Amino acid sequence: MTVSHEWDTIVVGLGAAGSATLWQLAALGQRVLGIDQYTPPHTLGSSHGRSRIIREAYFEDPQYVPLVQRAYTGWRELEALSGAPLLRETGGLMIGPASGALVSGAHASAMAHALPHDMLSGEPLLGRTPAFTLPANTVAVFEPRAGVLDPEHCIRSMLHTATSLGATIAAPEQMLSWHATENGATVMTSRGTLRTKHLVLALGPWATAQLHGMPLPLAVERNVLFWFRAAAHAEQFSPERFPVFLFDAEPECVWYGFPDTGSGIKVALHGSGQFTTANSIDRHVHDNEVAYMRSLLDRYLPTANGELIEAVTCMYTKTPDEHFVLDRHPEHDNVIVASACSGHGFKFAPVIGQIIAGLIADPAQQAHPLFSAARFASR
Repeated sequence: MTVSHEWDTIVVGLGAAGSATLWQLAALGQRVLGIDQYTPPHTLGSSHGRSRIIREAYFEDPQYVPLVQRAYTGWRELEALSGAPLLRETGGLMIGPASGALVSGAHASAMAHALPHDMLSGEPLLGRTPAFTLPANTVAVFEPRAGVLDPEHCIRSMLHTATSLGATIAAPEQMLSWHATENGATVMTSRGTLRTKHLVLALGPWATAQLHGMPLPLAVERNVLFWFRAAAHAEQFSPERFPVFLFDAEPECVWYGFPDTGSGIKVALHGSGQFTTANSIDRHVHDNEVAYMRSLLDRYLPTANGELIEAVTCMYTKTPDEHFVLDRHPEHDNVIVASACSGHGFKFAPVIGQIIAGLIADPAQQAHPLFSAARFASR
């Protein structure tokens, strides 16, 4: 008996990766359905917080640079399609000791790809960052194209563009289970049973329960985002004067921050070491967590250490090497896993959508070497 597929592709999870995939597949003319257990954009996963950094001199690996350059193009295309401002270039500082992974990695990427940048130390660095109090041995890579993405507006724009191209969204609707068929997949949801030729699992921190034996060593990390009002010299934190930053401040402590775009000065740790699950995460922000962030501000950014406006939690879904997983399921070619962006994936969303759409459109296309699931097969 011939099975009639209701959809060419179902995308489950409409955070950054899923929304971008829905957009790109709709642009290819597919009959595509997006499902999310909540109403996107929402604050319960990894794609919220009113701001995300986009940066070009990528300290994690120079191989990311061409991908983030494609992402800049994608975000500007989405702005033109949606009419919404999404990306604001403020410049960016990668701050720390010269030998640290952050500064040395950013400098290596800038040199490898001939990116515009300045190496700053001493008075030139202090002149660029008058709000900071920095140790004597501190240096920084300044890159002029870094800036701020608005994640909620980005997701709204991707979903709006996808639906304008014919995509369908079902949210809130929870996927209960899925199983592969000979030429596709069946998806059981809280509203019924669906059939599709291709299935994309863009589940973020909910991925581990739905991988069906795929050997991915994923870990979900709880992180806290803080917004403070400037205690003094608020003008120093305007987007025109204060670049986004990552700061390799102390051993095992990288933190980052944003200018005040209307909601306060946002700062957060890049990783907490607190591992959890999507369903058991402690969403309460504790006094000791506020106190620790205030201690960092007091040492390094004292005029930002004013009234705490807000603090919320988010989650990183991490792989051991902190690269993404954008690949076919090893047992089911028609099932694609798009997850584990390891706390630095939002900026790449348009490219992630293109990569997943490419894997679906071309059965011969292989995963990008950085993002292949096969790298974990021996585990």
